[in-house]
Amino acid sequence: MAHPDKKESIEGSETASNTVARGCVDGVTATFLLEIGTEELPADFAGQALEQLKSVVARDLKEQRLNHGEVQIMGTPRRLVVSVDALEDRQPDLTEERKGPPASQAFKEGVPTPAATGFAKRCGVPPESLEVRDTPKGPCVFATVHTPGQPSTELLQTMIPAWINSLQGRRFMRWGCGTQRFSRPIRWLVALLGNSLIPVELNDADPPLRSGRISRGHRLRSDTPLEISGADQYLPTLEAAGVIVDRQRRSTVIREAIDAASERLEARPDCPPKLFRELVDLVESPRILQGRIADRYLGLPPEVISTVMQAHQRYVPLELADADADPLQLDASGVLRPEFLVVGNGLEAASDLITRGNERVLGARLADAEFFLGVDRRQPSEDRRDALARVTFAEGLGSLRDRCERIERITRLLLEQLTLDSTQNDAAVRAAHLCKHDLVSQMVGEFPELQGLMGGKYLLEEGESRETALAVVEHYLPRGAGDRLPSSDAGAVVALAERLELLLSIYAKGERPTGSSDPYALRRAGNGVMLILWNRGWRMNLQQLLTHTVDEWADRFPAFGVDRTQLLEDLTLLLRQRVVSQLEEDGHAPDLVQAVAGETIDPERLLVDPIDVQDRIQLLSSLRQSNRLEKVQAVVQRAARLAAKADLDDQPLAAEGLVDPERFESSSEQAMFDVLKNLGPMASERRYADLSEALVQATPVLESFFDGENSVMVMAEDPDLRRNRLNLLAVLRNQASVLGQFDLIQG
Repeated sequence: MAHPDKKESIEGSETASNTVARGCVDGVTATFLLEIGTEELPADFAGQALEQLKSVVARDLKEQRLNHGEVQIMGTPRRLVVSVDALEDRQPDLTEERKGPPASQAFKEGVPTPAATGFAKRCGVPPESLEVRDTPKGPCVFATVHTPGQPSTELLQTMIPAWINSLQGRRFMRWGCGTQRFSRPIRWLVALLGNSLIPVELNDADPPLRSGRISRGHRLRSDTPLEISGADQYLPTLEAAGVIVDRQRRSTVIREAIDAASERLEARPDCPPKLFRELVDLVESPRILQGRIADRYLGLPPEVISTVMQAHQRYVPLELADADADPLQLDASGVLRPEFLVVGNGLEAASDLITRGNERVLGARLADAEFFLGVDRRQPSEDRRDALARVTFAEGLGSLRDRCERIERITRLLLEQLTLDSTQNDAAVRAAHLCKHDLVSQMVGEFPELQGLMGGKYLLEEGESRETALAVVEHYLPRGAGDRLPSSDAGAVVALAERLELLLSIYAKGERPTGSSDPYALRRAGNGVMLILWNRGWRMNLQQLLTHTVDEWADRFPAFGVDRTQLLEDLTLLLRQRVVSQLEEDGHAPDLVQAVAGETIDPERLLVDPIDVQDRIQLLSSLRQSNRLEKVQAVVQRAARLAAKADLDDQPLAAEGLVDPERFESSSEQAMFDVLKNLGPMASERRYADLSEALVQATPVLESFFDGENSVMVMAEDPDLRRNRLNLLAVLRNQASVLGQFDLIQG
């Protein structure tokens, strides 16, 4: 046993250790490559799996102390690939200092006790190598453990199967008689570190798989086996065989080809991001093909044609460059070009055959849509509305027709608070009456994405006003974050009514969004309410409306045993949370959001006039951007801290009657009083712009009250004098709080 001089004090628990990793002696690095070859993967799985793979590879390499360069992910429908630059060929050696039992327990008269020998055995060192060192808890035994680094190849043999088995996705499968699970059958593995093969086995697959150097080229180029001589040769070898593995490069190729084809036809490609991502992950060797829509189908609504192409066939519709889309248009003339684009995965020689095949498939789909449209046109919209009585909305909440009646009721209540012209009023009521009729149409049954849109088109065709038809289309807006908002007053009213009805009915039923579970999209509905009101600039008392409708809903659904007070509180809380969330999503600073809408703010104030919170946060943001907020904030916060000792609550906004000028002993008190008299009417009348500007201008006066030549001692010994000065500060605090809670604003 060694007993060195006690030179250091080691802190930590009984199991703590100090670890030192020694670098590789030769510092050899190489590129690591893993290719998981499969049957064709679903497009939505590839992107998710690659991100998971990148995360788990980076994590495990770090845990194994393997230094490396960039972790790159690539893939096609037939392969998931991860490449790691400059991966060390072995772990660095590891030196650990482990703390053991107290010296008094480890040695008796210099002889190791079972506690010492057991500790040494666990550490893999002889008992005589143990050292005694001082610690804050007294002398303890330490062991120095040296662990040689393992070759990276040996570590990767274990990690690679674990990485494959860790990937998650929808609808995983087993194949053959094996127990291996994956999105599609795994057919080959390539695992290389530089030019060296990493032997990996997947024994649960059927047949069992062993890694090798053999990859596969493009399926339509005879699926030739490709030998990968080294990790750095992987990409050029695959590209020579017609496979672009790099997803970013494949994305650029597809985008440029679509843009070039569209420009040649003087058209705009209608290719949303979701569709584009799918196209990238559906092909290995992209080739843009051009098909044509049969003339007879151009009489269908343009959205029907586009939906069939995008959602069902993954084609790219082409809009006329100068097209001005009308959501109520009944045919595609003047909107779509007869040509469309297909991102193919075949050979140039087969292009004509592939194009004709896609045209036939599209024709069959559009023929179905034409049939559905014909069936729908033979049934009046009022009849479809009556048919909603046979469709249940939710348990205990009646049918979809019952829901329409509730939406119509809320629409009328909203119109009582809004001043709209009679045309928009009538359109809103009529649209609320008919807003869900197309849910039982053949077209929407086949293409749910077209709900509302088809309803509006059918109504216009039947002779309803354009305002009514447009409101039916727009009452679904916004469908999600970043979506457009209703363009018409009638559409905005019905959209508000639809979301408020959903919140009231589902909350009355007793269901609430919890964590990530929100099956009725209630949070999205709350966001929609606030976004629509802010967008339209409508000043209305939403709190009053909720109070009234909560009572109505409690009477409508006696079986639910609604606690009216709790229901109102819960709805108010949800909408306050949506205000906070939306303001932060809009880019406002979190501290300013809390100052105008945080938990310390009365939530009812936010709903009495939802535009009010927008006005206030925009003013505060403007003050911050112009570097004028900081000084106002410092003065108001200082005043608020002292005002907390006053007897005055946070309601009074006028100093008159609460502050006695006869007790002033300094000109700074009079100056402060004059400022408060000026600010009082602005605060009580909610003239925010005037109030914020006046606070900025008054800052020097407020500062002099605390620190100027004529400053005063607020906490004077005379209680009446002290109360008078505290009331001055309390009124200032209250006036500033009309803009926001300044104590929540950070410097």
